[in-house]
Order: sequence, then structure tokens, then C-alpha cells
Amino acid sequence: MRRNVSVQPGEVDLRPLSARSVVLSLLLGAHPPEMAVKDLVRAVEPFGVGGSTLRAALSRMVAAGDLRRTDSVHRLSDRLLARQSRQDEAVRPRTRAWDGDWELLVITATGRGPAERADLRTRLTALRLAELREGVWLRPANLRRPLPDDLDQVAERCTARPGRPAAGLAAELWPLDAWADTARALLAHIARADRPADRLTAFAAVVRHLLADPVLPAELLPDGWPGEELRAAYTDYQDELAETVPQHARRA
Repeated sequence: MRRNVSVQPGEVDLRPLSARSVVLSLLLGAHPPEMAVKDLVRAVEPFGVGGSTLRAALSRMVAAGDLRRTDSVHRLSDRLLARQSRQDEAVRPRTRAWDGDWELLVITATGRGPAERADLRTRLTALRLAELREGVWLRPANLRRPLPDDLDQVAERCTARPGRPAAGLAAELWPLDAWADTARALLAHIARADRPADRLTAFAAVVRHLLADPVLPAELLPDGWPGEELRAAYTDYQDELAETVPQHARRA
């Protein structure tokens, strides 16, 4: 059985900061996701990125399609706007009361190549579905989000109620204890991090981890689930950034 795994239990997934990652972290958290170069120069300085390094990174990011430039203002590209939308949903997921129903998708398309299958698997995982067996994906129907219409071309979708206890099924589909252990490790790490660069690195890891949160109904979660605590910590960090990066204050 496949499981939606992020990192090893209790492991903090920290990645080195580059000028590109600093710019993306700031813009992905900004609403609207755009900043003038002069503001970016001031914003990245606390994270150890100099003006010349920033300008070189911005040129590369525009060429690579990460950013769009209008005069002196840089804005996220459409591709990264979609990433921002997924990040926003991870930080503030839209849920509804759960009545016991599950979303069920059964893949019906055949003849797809490995790249197409991998892309579909990535999309379904991003939709917080989990694979029960090959081609059978499901999750509790507690999210306020429509499934993309184009999935009807490759899958049959329906509503189901599994015959076995829902909490046990959820524990098989997602590594809930491992996710919680890593979330607690992240909370402990950010409590110790005090330098701006260390905090940015840590909260980038927090966002990646929240993207892997299955956002299950409370009755299916282990006791002491740290999801909301992790989200609250990230929201507080956004307020912290707003003190030095004005665009971060205009959040959706």
C-alpha cells in the first residue's frame, strides 16, 4: 500500500538558502505576490543576500519563467501563482463538517506512459487523495474544493462509505504518527531559531510539511495532532515578516 510520506519521522527537512529561494519564499507569502527591486533589496538583506547577488538571481528567474517583470516590479509567474494557491490552501485549508462520506476516484484510462502516470499521481496526491491500491484513490469528503473537471477523462469519481472503521483506514492511508512527529520537531526547531536566515529556512520547511498534511476530520486524527499549532506558528511568522516586508501585510 502506498503512503503519502514527506520526511522520516521527527526529521526536519531543512534546505540551504539561495538568493532564488529567499525571493520565492518572500513572494509566495506576499499578497499580491510582487515587489519592486528596491523593496526586494531591502527585504533580502537580513537573509544574507546582497544587492548584486539579488539582481543576478532576478535576471535568471525571469529567464527561467519563475518571475515576470514589468518595469522595476517582479511578480510570480502563472506557474508559481498556482504553487502559491496550493501553499495558501495548505496554510488555511477550507473544510466542512464530515458526515462519513469519502471521495473515491478509480482510474479508468489505459495506455498511459510512465510520465503521464507519474504526473497524475502527483496531481492526486496534491489534492490530498491517497492510493488504497493501484488506480484506487480516496479520502474523507471534508474538503471544500472541487476536483478538476479534466479528471473525468481518466477516472470515475463517486462517493463511498467504507465498511471498515474510518480511523483505521485513514491510519493505513497516511503515516499520521510520522507526520505528527515531524511537525513537533519543526515546532521545537523554530522555537530555537533566532537568526532571520535560520527562521526563513525553518518556515520554508514548515510550508512543505503542511502541504503533506492530509487535513483529515478531527475524529480520524490521533490525539494531540499538531496541525493547527503548526499553522498558527506559520501565521505568526507571516506577521513577523510583515514588520520588515510591507507586501506581506496584504494577505488574502
